[in-house]
Amino acid sequence: MRRRWILALVMGLLLTACSSDDGSADGRVTLRFQSLAWQQESVDANKELVQEWNAAHPDVKVEYVQGSWDSVHDQLLTSFEGGEAPDIIHDASDDLADFAYGGYLADLTELLPARLKSDIPQRSWETVTFADGIYGVPFLQEPRVLIANSEWLKESGVRIPTPQSPWTWEEFRSIAKELSGGGKYGVAWPLKEPVSATLNLSLSTGGQMFHRGEDGKVTVRFDAADEVVPRTVHDEVNTDGSASSATLGMGGSDTLPGFFGGKYAMVPLGFSYRQQIVQQAPKGFDWQVLPAPAGADGLTQGVSPQTLSVAEDSPHKKEAVEFIDFLLQPKNMVRLALGDWMLPTGTDALKDPALHTAKDDWATGTALAAHLRSAPAQSVRGYPEWKDKVATPAFQEYYSGAIGLDELRKRLVKDGNLVLARYQR
Repeated sequence: MRRRWILALVMGLLLTACSSDDGSADGRVTLRFQSLAWQQESVDANKELVQEWNAAHPDVKVEYVQGSWDSVHDQLLTSFEGGEAPDIIHDASDDLADFAYGGYLADLTELLPARLKSDIPQRSWETVTFADGIYGVPFLQEPRVLIANSEWLKESGVRIPTPQSPWTWEEFRSIAKELSGGGKYGVAWPLKEPVSATLNLSLSTGGQMFHRGEDGKVTVRFDAADEVVPRTVHDEVNTDGSASSATLGMGGSDTLPGFFGGKYAMVPLGFSYRQQIVQQAPKGFDWQVLPAPAGADGLTQGVSPQTLSVAEDSPHKKEAVEFIDFLLQPKNMVRLALGDWMLPTGTDALKDPALHTAKDDWATGTALAAHLRSAPAQSVRGYPEWKDKVATPAFQEYYSGAIGLDELRKRLVKDGNLVLARYQR
């Protein structure tokens, strides 16, 4: 009886020793990969790549978990605090700062393979670098472009801009006015969420808004370079009548029916909106992609790339990074980019012929990749509160004509710095 008890105890200990940290009795590693892919092409591409990984790596199984952009921040925060975070986390770089500083994400600096580190440009790595650590891998990015009614532009005789010869902001305002009249507008600005669009486009004029001092603390300034884009939008709506005030409270998709119906000649949108346009445009509707206007710093604009991070609590960080490296091999990165109608960050992937076609104006967007930089607010602690409580209402009121430029500056700077100060004591 005693021998049987000892044997059972030994077998139990052996089974425990052979079990993996995720509870797998056969020693296999299981990684949970939470993806935020939502367009069917993108979901399919992600699931196919997971299947390909699993077929080639029987000892490291990846489970696909579907997340949602609408609730990802709160969902992740809850899962981090509850010790239930997925191993591999799909997010956007502008959502990472608080998670990185809070110790929820793994520093990948020593885990990243040399191939991946060198393939993605330093300007993209800057979007996921907080303090001295790297807390994600930026892999998809999206320039803001002008989607235009080609027939309307041709009939007007205006100069068509290209990435090599874009419109200036002054020229854009003049052309929007020229295209307007008879109840039709040269441009529709969908600015339900006005802050990121304004800040990111303002990089083209040399605007920065956030300035880090020698003590490491960030303050808000609203200089002449920061005024150009907001003033252009404000004047198009309130002075020229070339932009519809009705679209200021809209999201991008909300403007498409009016665009298809011939109400607006141009709509500033993210590059990925092309998929919706292809799917929804009436038969025979002729559209094209134009670069956003250029300023003192050319076509530069800010972006917050989509990212892949690893949870600090994951017991399998090495295997998680190996999966990320597989997912972001150049040919795979192209598949993900095509599925999301976005641009890859990888230098090799950007060379793929599929991203340089005239069809759906892929070539125009790809030509803008070299001009994309880290969004101004990327590493600013307290930015979400500044955006929600100060900047969003201030920009909305300014664009609608309810307040002037001086009041906008006062709110962004004076009220904004009071908010940021609480995060930098």
